[in-house]
Amino acid sequence: MATEIRVPTLGESVSEATIGKWFKKIGDAVNADEPLLELETDKVTLEVNAPTSGVLAEITAADGQTVGIGALLGQIAAGAGNAAAPPAPKTVAAPTMPKVAAPVAVPVPPAAAMPVPPAAAKLAAENAVNTSTLAGSGRRGQVLKNDVQTAVAAARMPAPVAAVAAAASPRPVSRPADASREERVHMTRLRQTIARRLKDAQNTAAMLTTFNEVDMSAVMHLRNQYKELFEKKHGVKLGF
Repeated sequence: MATEIRVPTLGESVSEATIGKWFKKIGDAVNADEPLLELETDKVTLEVNAPTSGVLAEITAADGQTVGIGALLGQIAAGAGNAAAPPAPKTVAAPTMPKVAAPVAVPVPPAAAMPVPPAAAKLAAENAVNTSTLAGSGRRGQVLKNDVQTAVAAARMPAPVAAVAAAASPRPVSRPADASREERVHMTRLRQTIARRLKDAQNTAAMLTTFNEVDMSAVMHLRNQYKELFEKKHGVKLGF
């Protein structure tokens, strides 16, 4: 006889829940009090445990489905679950192949560096710039005059300014291939409730400033008329 799995009482003022994730699949063996699935509500996320041991025979509510209190989630039947996996086949050692001497690598001399143009060489000599340390933007890595000018400008720039300039550089544009690395994560009911109430508070909160225009000329005239007498009598200045 199958044992039913139903939605338990979720708490005060909570009448429904969403299936977050099933931990077991149909045919898996389960033990009594073992977590089977996760329920998400507006107030809490809780696990539903197996009422008895057996095999998960049926799942009637899939992930993401909304269910009410007492709704049928699945059934557990008596049994031992999925059969054990067959033993792995024995591996047979491959025959040993005779060793063959590896070919000797012949060193190849590096290609000659591209010569620096006269204009770039003159500018580098005037500003004591070592052209061998620069990454050339010319053909086959040749150092050009603009490369030397960039190095001279970077050397003259103060360190804090250089750090700020590096931090303010725009973020490189994402490549189309990066789209496959994005992942959309389902928002739980608890987070949905928090977000909805934060938005409601923003919509209903009184966020305005009121300005009142008042003619203070009569008040200022009255203060100027009695401020000296008031200060002599009370020892303090007369305010508005």
